Amino acid sequence: GTVVHITAGSAALVAAMVMGNRYGFPNTAMPPHNLTMTVAGAGMLWVGWFGFNAGSALAANGDAGMAMMVTHISASAGAMTWMIAEWIKYGKPSVLGIVTGMVAGLGTITPASGFVGPAGAIVIGITAGIVCFIATNFLKRVLKIDDSLDVFPVHGVGGILGTLLAGIFSSTQLGIFSGSGFAEGITTMGQQVGVQLIGIVSVLVYTVVITFVLLKLIDMVIGLRVTKEEEIEGLDIVLHEERGYII
Repeated sequence: GTVVHITAGSAALVAAMVMGNRYGFPNTAMPPHNLTMTVAGAGMLWVGWFGFNAGSALAANGDAGMAMMVTHISASAGAMTWMIAEWIKYGKPSVLGIVTGMVAGLGTITPASGFVGPAGAIVIGITAGIVCFIATNFLKRVLKIDDSLDVFPVHGVGGILGTLLAGIFSSTQLGIFSGSGFAEGITTMGQQVGVQLIGIVSVLVYTVVITFVLLKLIDMVIGLRVTKEEEIEGLDIVLHEERGYII
């Protein structure tokens, strides 16, 4: 949640702000070039995530099984919630929205997958679908920042949310929503959430600073962006003189 998702999300946000928007954003629609491949990739991601989370147990035991179950539950809840959110806001759901909600559910459950139960995973997945949907729309439509793959609102916000919720739903005092307990030496939910916050802030500060410095160094040496004409022509043509599709 922190090392992977918060790092990736905050680095993507810094990169999007330093590089600037693509030509035509936000007035020109920029959908995926092949939605079928998007869905195929999302399916691989969903299955692969079981190894990502359950594999952290380093054993074929009950902990790994529970991590796999809550991962599946959260991904499903995130996909369903995002679909409903689109239905309410736009009048129709989209396949792209469904797979984005799935990834939001996966990213958000990751820091909690070894510590929460099935009921907690449902809440985490639903919360991920709502919060990441709002964050995505806010970043693109209000702040007008061109995070082309929605890495910050889905992975960054999802990672922050999941890290915080792990500190809540790992409690053994929540009835059906209880988890497996807090970290060693921690006795209250407030203490655990405090530790989670320290981790979030530490990763955010480190990643933002390092990413900004590296991007500026790259820009000084080889540059970060191509010309407007090259961007319009397309890098497949400019760099390789090939097209991905002959249509």
